[in-house]
Amino acid sequence: MHEMSDGAVVVTGGAGLIGSAVVWGLNNRNLANVWLVDDWTKSSLKARNVEGLSYDRTIGVDGFREMIRTNDEDCSAIRTVIHLGACSSTTEKDEDFLHDNNFLYTRELCEWSLGNQARFVYASSAATYGDGSAGMDDLDEDLSRLEPLNPYGWSKHKFDLWAKEQGVLDQIVGLKYFNVFGPNEEHKEFMRSVVSKSFEQISNSGEMTLFKSHRSEYRDGEQRRDFLYVKDAVNMTIWLAQNLESKGLFNLGNGVARTWLDLG
Repeated sequence: MHEMSDGAVVVTGGAGLIGSAVVWGLNNRNLANVWLVDDWTKSSLKARNVEGLSYDRTIGVDGFREMIRTNDEDCSAIRTVIHLGACSSTTEKDEDFLHDNNFLYTRELCEWSLGNQARFVYASSAATYGDGSAGMDDLDEDLSRLEPLNPYGWSKHKFDLWAKEQGVLDQIVGLKYFNVFGPNEEHKEFMRSVVSKSFEQISNSGEMTLFKSHRSEYRDGEQRRDFLYVKDAVNMTIWLAQNLESKGLFNLGNGVARTWLDLG
């Protein structure tokens, strides 16, 4: 068992949807030795996400990366890194930005964690599975078969591949979150979950607009997704962080794919 009370717990993306909920989950386990790392300049809505939560300090992304790169003496307190911070926009086209923010940043934290005996848990993504034609098994040996559909998915997949090639997947935990929804999504704007957008539409008009199907085998509204409530995602994330026998890649979902029509 990894004792998360021994030293600081860093949560990157700590003011985001999953990150703020992870901090809530840690607090509910009587853990407040938390460092929140996030880009605090983008939206005041993010700051609202962590109101009422207990934590030791907040740090900007650039400042934290500099601390890690220089092995700042304060970093000696860190025993756990839960790395959720990333550009999660599936429409982002700037591959240099994604490479730095999603791949290099993750690699820096992984290398530092392994070199300093800190538990490292990071967010991969179900987007790495692309259209699913290569399967959705979270087996390490299947990684090379995957074909993500967008630069975001590739930026996540690239780190998974790097970790496998470096032989460190058996020392870290990668989380392939599926369609997570819940409180504290407002800052994501157009990248909010379908659940959040649909709830807003129904509240405002009594109706919801569904995506048109682009595959002949699925009628409009019959596309399927695995929806996962954020507090369930939190329980899985913290459990995996605490259990040292957990290593490698894990799919984090509800386990049941539901149609858009079911959602409605």
